[in-house]
Amino acid sequence: MADSKQQTMPKFMKTLTDALPKSYDVLHVPLSSNGQSAQLLYLKTVVDGAVLQETIIKPFFETADERMFAAYLRGMPNRIDLPSTEEVLTMLTAGFVLAYTDGAYSFLEVRRLGNTDQLETIKEATIHGPQLALSEDLETNISIIRQHYHSPSLYIETHQLNDKSRMAIALLYDEKEVDIEVLRRVKERLDALDEPLIQSSGDLAIRLTRRRFSLFPQSIVTERPDRIVYNLTGGKIVLLVDNSPFGIVLPIVFFDLMVSMEENYHTYFVSLFNTLLGWFGLFTCLLLPAFYVAITAFSPGILGTELTLSIAGSRIGVPYPSFIEALIMLLFVELLTEASVRLPKTINAAATTVGGLILGTAATEASLASNILIIVVAIVAISTFVIPNNELSFTVRLCRVFLIFFTTLFGMVGLVSGFLLLILHLTNLDSFGKPYLRIGWRSKRSEKQVSSE
Repeated sequence: MADSKQQTMPKFMKTLTDALPKSYDVLHVPLSSNGQSAQLLYLKTVVDGAVLQETIIKPFFETADERMFAAYLRGMPNRIDLPSTEEVLTMLTAGFVLAYTDGAYSFLEVRRLGNTDQLETIKEATIHGPQLALSEDLETNISIIRQHYHSPSLYIETHQLNDKSRMAIALLYDEKEVDIEVLRRVKERLDALDEPLIQSSGDLAIRLTRRRFSLFPQSIVTERPDRIVYNLTGGKIVLLVDNSPFGIVLPIVFFDLMVSMEENYHTYFVSLFNTLLGWFGLFTCLLLPAFYVAITAFSPGILGTELTLSIAGSRIGVPYPSFIEALIMLLFVELLTEASVRLPKTINAAATTVGGLILGTAATEASLASNILIIVVAIVAISTFVIPNNELSFTVRLCRVFLIFFTTLFGMVGLVSGFLLLILHLTNLDSFGKPYLRIGWRSKRSEKQVSSE
């Protein structure tokens, strides 16, 4: 031990030590045995101590001299060439170890891995499809994709964010299928990112979007390896972020958001039926509340006489216009939906079910809402959960308020005009240079029609 204390710290290592904060986990460890010496610099909170002991410290005491130990370090598979000083500092905080022996430096990756186990699918669960999702470790996720996609044309590029997180990013695409122009745009936007902090795939997906105030998502954030492989086959690009169990698929068209992986595991007619249910849920969730306002306040003659009288009778005693009635009930449904997400899983189902029943019964008995509107709101709430993509369901929930506003001002004409404005907005969008509302007429699998023809 006395010999180790007499070791002089190399100049470059001292520069790094001075640049690092005086934190308890910054360790400079001198090693000495039988006249040979070595020095290590690392952060113990991000380094795997067991791997460090077995692969570096223990072999040092088992080798005969420094030259053999230096040769051993140079031959290790986790060794990389020494980068610039700024990059070394960043990589030390990510779990790298700087070793100095025999007058030479070795830079070794010995980082402590996070959650490397495959998680269960939660956001995009299916009945017949694979039940395991991605993990929270980047290398594990790349290995998972490799195990599902054995094509030698699969290309993987690594990038590093320039924000404070310095997260590692993997860019995956099939060289034979990818659109070169789209790939160029994606790389340009990655290089042009100027954000103080990015912590997840969803965060990165938003930052890559030029039109941040657009309601409609321009990429798909997915947890399913089979969906990622499906899109790689179609020529799309996938971004994986370290410490995030989700991948980003781009570019997309609007119809990609209505595709569920469950459709690939059923027969044609079953898949067609599920697809039609999804589209029916989309239009019901979007249009039904505004249609109710248009019927009750402006155009009751559109429906039959008996149905019109039934709707009018159910609103007897309601003290405010139908659009206020609809907005209030939709607000309560949104509160119940958010409560079901925030509450612990053990009680959320019971709490939201009881809350919905009590709310609906009390509202009708107090003449705060009509019975017909309670049915409409219930149908809308169920239809929201039929939409395959979670980001699209949030968009639809906002767009239906926009349609109610237009309908309140202009009646049925406002409903039609507002719907046409949404379509015009979709036609004006693009996803990394690809038209957002593009329709792949020649294939039922719209996800595979994004690549240039």
